[in-house]
Amino acid sequence: MAGPTTAERGERQKLESGPPRLPRLRPRPRTFIILLCAVVLAGAGSVGVLYGSPWLRVEHVSVSGTRVLTEGQVREAADVSLGSPLISVGIDEIEARLRQELPRIDSVDVVRSWPHGIGLKVTERTPVLIVENSGNGGKYVEVDAKGVRFATVSDAPKGVPVLELAVSRSAALRRFPEARLVREAVRVAGDLPAAVARDTGTVKVRSYDSISLELSGGRTVMWGSGEKGSAKARTLTALLKASPRARHFDVSVPTAPASSGS
Repeated sequence: MAGPTTAERGERQKLESGPPRLPRLRPRPRTFIILLCAVVLAGAGSVGVLYGSPWLRVEHVSVSGTRVLTEGQVREAADVSLGSPLISVGIDEIEARLRQELPRIDSVDVVRSWPHGIGLKVTERTPVLIVENSGNGGKYVEVDAKGVRFATVSDAPKGVPVLELAVSRSAALRRFPEARLVREAVRVAGDLPAAVARDTGTVKVRSYDSISLELSGGRTVMWGSGEKGSAKARTLTALLKASPRARHFDVSVPTAPASSGS
């Protein structure tokens, strides 16, 4: 029996080797350069639109979140140039200017409001204590929950206790600087129960561990240091209910409280 012919052997080899492979197309250098130029031109065009288009410029500045400050004060301090390209407005620079010019501002969120606006969302500091500034015409300095003295006002805000620093210039003061004592007083004010806070007229600091409260009706509270504030607050609330006629309360050691006077 005759073997396969040459033609049959060639056909078999083609079947075993699979379908023919198409030649791999390689991009020509000219095509790559053209595509690269197109991308660059598109990017440059976008930048040109953002910076050069009259339709993407600052036309107004909106302000929100103010309570004591006015919107005009915030706009003036922000100093945003109307008519400038919106994309070129320096967000960080505006925030820095606002904090420097208006210490009452605790934080501010500056956003671009396309296509024509800048939005300023302001959070103001809230006073938790005030310090009487007798050397400045009887005005008051407001202190926030971080111990920052941020504003001087003519009238004391309602419901905000006066901070009285009755600290002797001794070794105790050198150990605990005034700024630390102010923070401790702020800490105490923040721990007061709401009902007690409304009745508190003065927070008096004699030393780090000798802080007292003067309440309405001539009542006083020895609070001690700012430590264990939550326990002291609960103990004081219970004492006020148990001894409504008492005038002096001591919660400096919350596990061993005391009340006296009637």
